[in-house]
Amino acid sequence: MNKSMAQGLLVGAIAAVVAGAGAVTGDKAIKGPAHADVVAVSEAYQTVDTPQERCENVLVTRQAPVQDEHRIAGTVLGGLAGGALGRQVGGGSGRDIATVAGAAAGGYAGNQVQKSLQQRDRVTVTERRCRTVVQKSRQLVGYDVTYELKGQQHRVRTGFRPGATLPVKDGAVVLEAPVRAS
Repeated sequence: MNKSMAQGLLVGAIAAVVAGAGAVTGDKAIKGPAHADVVAVSEAYQTVDTPQERCENVLVTRQAPVQDEHRIAGTVLGGLAGGALGRQVGGGSGRDIATVAGAAAGGYAGNQVQKSLQQRDRVTVTERRCRTVVQKSRQLVGYDVTYELKGQQHRVRTGFRPGATLPVKDGAVVLEAPVRAS
């Protein structure tokens, strides 16, 4: 092997090493970093309104149902009593007029007495009363994450709490939760 051939091999070997190192460095530069550093994490909440029905039993006092709407019993009994009292007054044809007048006045009075009694007649019943109330609650919806990638800070919301780093694929942060081994 002559001297120029040995020099050529040496120069070629050096060139191959330099080219290989450049290719590795260039490949790493093309791919970019494998992870982004997490700078800050805070929980993100939203307020949720949940309607709920609340019911309770309440005692209610009402007028009792009327059995005799036209107050016939009071009118008849009052008329009989008034007629009997009117019969006690006067004599002759005056007695007949007093009986009729007593019956009419007694009938009216009996009707009004029964009306008053019916209006005061009360019953107490239990009623179920319901209303809708809105229950407010806070729900965790994710995590606001500040991370640094290629010297710049970015902010993103994730559905999982990240660790110290986020994985990077093809120059972008991967936002899926990492799969945990069982």
